Amino acid sequence: MAYHNPPTTPRRSATFDDYTLSEIRRAAATGIYDIRGGGAKRKLPHFDDLLFLGASISRYPLEGYRERCDTSVVLGSRHAKKPIELKIPITIAGMSFGSLSGPAKEALGRGATLAGTSTTTGDGGMTEEERGHSKTLVYQYLPSRYGMNPRDLRRADAIEVVVGQGAKPGGGGMLLGQKISDRVAEMRTLPKGIDQRSACRHPDWTGPDDLEIKILELREITDWEKPIYVKVGGARPYYDTALAVKAGADVVVLDGMQGGTAATQEVFIEHVGQPTLACIRPAVQALQDLGMHRKVQLIVSGGIRNGADVAKALALGVDAVSIGTAALVALGDNDPRWEADYNALGTTAGAYDDWHEGKDPAGITTQDPELMKRVDPIVAGRRLANYLKVMTLEAQTIARACGKNHLHNLEPEDLCSLSIEAAAMAGVPLAGTNWVPGQGGF
Repeated sequence: MAYHNPPTTPRRSATFDDYTLSEIRRAAATGIYDIRGGGAKRKLPHFDDLLFLGASISRYPLEGYRERCDTSVVLGSRHAKKPIELKIPITIAGMSFGSLSGPAKEALGRGATLAGTSTTTGDGGMTEEERGHSKTLVYQYLPSRYGMNPRDLRRADAIEVVVGQGAKPGGGGMLLGQKISDRVAEMRTLPKGIDQRSACRHPDWTGPDDLEIKILELREITDWEKPIYVKVGGARPYYDTALAVKAGADVVVLDGMQGGTAATQEVFIEHVGQPTLACIRPAVQALQDLGMHRKVQLIVSGGIRNGADVAKALALGVDAVSIGTAALVALGDNDPRWEADYNALGTTAGAYDDWHEGKDPAGITTQDPELMKRVDPIVAGRRLANYLKVMTLEAQTIARACGKNHLHNLEPEDLCSLSIEAAAMAGVPLAGTNWVPGQGGF
């Protein structure tokens, strides 16, 4: 009697998964690297790996309906005559007019103002819509210098010197020709319809000593009124934070690799930089070693999604957080109601990241006049304000449960970790133990 071996079940490779195989085929067919927007999509140690311990007998909680939990924050108190006072410690990250549509920028300003926080210009200059609807506006000073002028520096409420970005530390920005409209071209002094690449470093300084001179120059232009932020990508957070403080920064903005971008190389987004969670402890340590913690404020961005993320970042020593991708989703980005349009572009709602193509069905990351009409800046602004309100309420709920009457009173002692990796990165104990990996104990 003949015996037949049963067939082996086909097994896909974990290294050469479906996405990797499709990318190899795409590269082989086109000869060019992939460009996309957004941040890192790989799974990384993140705030979800941390848990709050809460209060029971050994800690005393606050009553949510009767006892106050403050959320205010002051940014730029080190040198500026007019530091920024915000109602909530959640700000809107820099996203340029050019990468975003005019109505989207206006909506960001409206929503931030309703919520009592700030928004940020991004590359490409200041638009009247954004300045007009933003009570507090941070002006980004980037290597490209697109749209930069002393008048707008003085009109801003703070200036953010951008040295790096979490999605691409050491890399410059990209804005492809299909998004360079007449207005964008005029603001950036560029030819219409031609691909633009921003420089990866500032043209007039090469190190921290030169940065100190640049910061002094910006202070003189603005009569020492405006706080000066320095933004760095999450690469070497201890040293970059220390050098930013040495150069005279009032605020350090630290952007982890989950932070988004309008467009850059896929290989850059996924393989350069560090997770946001890994960046916080070294940056806080640098401030503590210099005796500047809480004197120079630290803002962290990259993958912040909800009030729990906010509370965890603050517990680790951050003064405020900044959101970009989440803010766009609140406005209507990747909304399922445009699913048919996303399908026509070969993708689906929730996965659309070809922001550089200028065909965004939601009308947010485009300069197409017809698509932009889909964004009502008043309605979108209210949606953003609602989202910011919910995030703040969530963070307050957690803080009260830990017995804190201010979000800034949260501390690492309130946290534990579900994974060894996150415990080591955050410097908090592994759940059920008092062991902080790398710090001894059991």
